[in-house]
Amino acid sequence: MTVQFRTIVGAICAAALAGGAASAADGPTGLWRVEDSSATIRIVDCGGTYWGVVAWEQTPGIDRNNPNPALRSRPTLGLPVLLGLRPDGQDRWSGRIYNAENGQTYESHIRLTSVASLRVEGCVLGFMCGGETWSRTAAAPAVAQARRATGQATTGAGRTTRSIADEPAARICSAVGRN
Repeated sequence: MTVQFRTIVGAICAAALAGGAASAADGPTGLWRVEDSSATIRIVDCGGTYWGVVAWEQTPGIDRNNPNPALRSRPTLGLPVLLGLRPDGQDRWSGRIYNAENGQTYESHIRLTSVASLRVEGCVLGFMCGGETWSRTAAAPAVAQARRATGQATTGAGRTTRSIADEPAARICSAVGRN
């Protein structure tokens, strides 16, 4: 009986570790809730370069501080914020990050601190860095809530829409080059 119990416990532990390893193997791809829970960012692998787009936001906004006047009226939902990140060591990627609050783009690096935590940092002059820790999430809050209620996602105006969280990665990858 004791041998069977140990075998079962061992099998459960091995399965749990394998599940964690599979998630870590995906790298930073997936949905991430920002530290203050005001947005969810979807990170996709675009042929070895990672991009993150706003998949959900608590308060809809526009990119009013963009340095390009032609882009100041675009919605922040779907906006690329993690730009062209490439592997830079184990569980670390470097590129740029766009801050729609001030319209500035910074050098950036992200690092998986665990399967469920991502440290995101932006740097000025390459050494003055600040950041926050994002949490992996299964679905953007409003998207999940809308699906439970209606079976599909809706915009803030109640119109049915396909969520960025549901878009194929290839479609997001083709769109980020145009933003």
